[in-house]
Amino acid sequence: MVTIRIYKEKDRRQVLALWRECNLVRPKNNPKNDLDRKKGFGEELFLVLEEEEKVIGTVMGGYDGHRGIINYLGVHPSYRGQGFGKMLMQAVEKKLKDLGCPQVNLLVWANNTEVLDFYEKFQYSKADDIVLLRKRLISDLRN
Repeated sequence: MVTIRIYKEKDRRQVLALWRECNLVRPKNNPKNDLDRKKGFGEELFLVLEEEEKVIGTVMGGYDGHRGIINYLGVHPSYRGQGFGKMLMQAVEKKLKDLGCPQVNLLVWANNTEVLDFYEKFQYSKADDIVLLRKRLISDLRN
């Protein structure tokens, strides 16, 4: 049976492996640090999808009182096409809505067309009038 629950520290190894399997890890950020940084910040929005104690999906939500954000949505390739990504999206969107979140933002790598198609099914659209600006405050790259 598949269940969705809040991330626990015991999931760490499986979550990191899943993120690598789902190609969610980028060289500029260390996912171990991302897990550490989530502690104490909306932990109830960090969900795992589990089957028989095996983590097969994740989504990491955040909310700052103004806008929500979705990160690290991933379902193990062997479990895709069965509605599990939809389950995770609905669960994190419900939690955000229950918190009073009026709008959710998410970022997708431009060349990840499969994922762009997935999000469009949930009425997420490209924001043509928005330019993403960013500044790295803490480098995860080893010197």
